[in-house]
Order: sequence, then structure tokens, then C-alpha cells
Amino acid sequence: MAEHHGEFKVPGGKLVIADLATEDGSIIWASINGDFFLEPDEALADINEALVGLSAHAPNSTISQAVADAVGPSTVMFGFDADSVAVAVRRALGHATTWADHEWEIIPPSTLTITENVALDEVLTREVGEGRRNPTLRLWEWDERSVVIGSFQSYRNEVDPDGVAKHGVTVVRRISGGGAMFMEAGNCITYSLYLPSSLVDGLSFADSYPFLDAWVMEALAKIGVKAFYKPLNDIATDAGKIGGAAQKRLVTGGMLHHVTMSYDIDAAKMTEVLRIGREKISDKGIASAQKRVDPLKRQTGMSREDIFEAMMATFEGRYGARRVTLSEASLADARALAKRKFATREWLHRVP
Repeated sequence: MAEHHGEFKVPGGKLVIADLATEDGSIIWASINGDFFLEPDEALADINEALVGLSAHAPNSTISQAVADAVGPSTVMFGFDADSVAVAVRRALGHATTWADHEWEIIPPSTLTITENVALDEVLTREVGEGRRNPTLRLWEWDERSVVIGSFQSYRNEVDPDGVAKHGVTVVRRISGGGAMFMEAGNCITYSLYLPSSLVDGLSFADSYPFLDAWVMEALAKIGVKAFYKPLNDIATDAGKIGGAAQKRLVTGGMLHHVTMSYDIDAAKMTEVLRIGREKISDKGIASAQKRVDPLKRQTGMSREDIFEAMMATFEGRYGARRVTLSEASLADARALAKRKFATREWLHRVP
């Protein structure tokens, strides 16, 4: 018999703990506990009984359904639910991981072309998925005027070729979904997280976004910005949107989560380059666009470099991360991939 312990703090909710015993590949004893609320009391025994007999390799969906069936629709689960029980159970059994289970690294910003930046996202995500790299936070830097469009966006519907030519913009397509980003050098703060998908095992896509960005909310709070998530993937304050997130999960088990936040955006220029930007504010004018993107420079009064430092320090303190340099091998792989894929017309216009 083997004993197991796993914990899961529900985002915005309570702590769920799973203490289990397994034998011959099955759960033979279970105790779900935590600071949640449950009515009636007897439902706790029903949850534990529902887990006994399940395979130790049961997927989240099987565990969640077993718990939901056991408690029925009349049971009140406050601060947790059947899905969060499944996450705690999977963590106890070693299928899902926590932040503390990994040795985190930080790659500080160093200037690369925008094409190399998007290529590096694919390279480092694959490295993590294949076990060749520790989970990593990387902060972007670039020195060109750029637009990065989502994997599934239409080039001609998102980008104005006249604006691109006028302002000398480099347009690239990334591997994740989501919307287009106007990324003039020095006007955005962009970071990428490369992690094993086990860290978000059992979490819905909607829940994974705030879960992976809890650290940056802490960092923003430390510099005086009270930010919150606006589902599905927008980061906002009471003054308006400041950024957005996107994700890509690879079959190798690696996952990419990246965020771009506005620092000092030129809203007028943005609407000349992006069609979507012009449409969203077509009846409001440029002043409304400036309010919508709500630059971090105006809210904090801090330099972009100081905000970078605050973010890295928060990540270090929260997860015990250490700063490292980008290896020459990874950079070489990214540059080769940029030429082979991300800088090609075929990739850029794969959705016309």
C-alpha cells in the first residue's frame, strides 16, 4: 500500500486536500479535506466513497464525474467543486504538479528580432515538454516596430498594408491563438512562461489564465497597479484594459503561456496599422483608444526596466526561481526556425 497527499488552492476559492492510499493501481482509501464549505455534512463521506475503487491513473473527467454523481445536484459545495477535487486527487497521485514541484528559471530581457522572439517561444516550449529545460519565465525585448498576429487570424482582416508600409512595421504570426498585438519597441511589456502541462492538469482553459498569472498580479500590486482578470484572457484595471494573454499546448507536454501589456502605446499609430483597432474605436475616436489600452507608464510613473525588475523579483520570491542566460544552442535553434518558418510568407499568410 502506498500513501499520497495532494493540495489544490482553488483560484478565488478554498483549499482542497486529498489524502489517499493506493494498492495494485487503485485507490483503496480516500480523505478529502480543506477549508471549504459543504452541505450536508454527509456529502463528505459520499465524496470519499466515490473515489475508492477508481484507478490511480483515472483522468480528471472520470474523477470529477464520480464525485458529481455521488453528491448529486442538491449538495452545496462552496469554495470548491467536483473538478477541484479531481485536481487535488491527481496531484496526490503524481499526475498533476504544483509550482513548488519544479525548479523555475528566468531569462531576463535581451534584444532579439521580433521573428526570433516568436520562434524562441516554440523552441523553449518544446524543450520544456521534452524534459530538456526547466520551466522558465522569459521577458521579451526587441528594437523594431512590430505586429504579432494570432495563429488563426486572417492577415488581411487584421493588418492594414498601407499602415504597415508607412510605419515600417514587421508583421509576424505566433503559434498561439488570440488577437493581434501592436508591439512598437519600448511600448509593451511581454513575457512568456514555458511549463509542463501537468501544472494546469485538470484546470479549464478559463481557470488556467488567472492561475498562471497570479504572480504578475502580485507584481503589479507591488508597483501600485490594482489589476484583475477579465475572462477569458484580458488583464485590466478600473481604468481599462492593460493587456492580454494567449496559450498554446504542444503534444510533447509543453505549454506556452504569454502576455503582452501596454506600457506607452501610440494609439493613433496602432489604429493605422491594425484594422481591428480602428473598428473597435470607430465611433469613439483616438482619445477612447488611449483610454482603452491604459498604459502602465501612466499608472506607475516607472521606467519599463524597473517594471521588468519588479516582475522578476516577484517571480523569484514566489517560486524560488533563478536567473539564467539563454543558451547559444537554444538561440541558434530559434534563429533557424525563424528562417525556416516564422519569416516565411507561407506561415505569415497561412490564413489569408
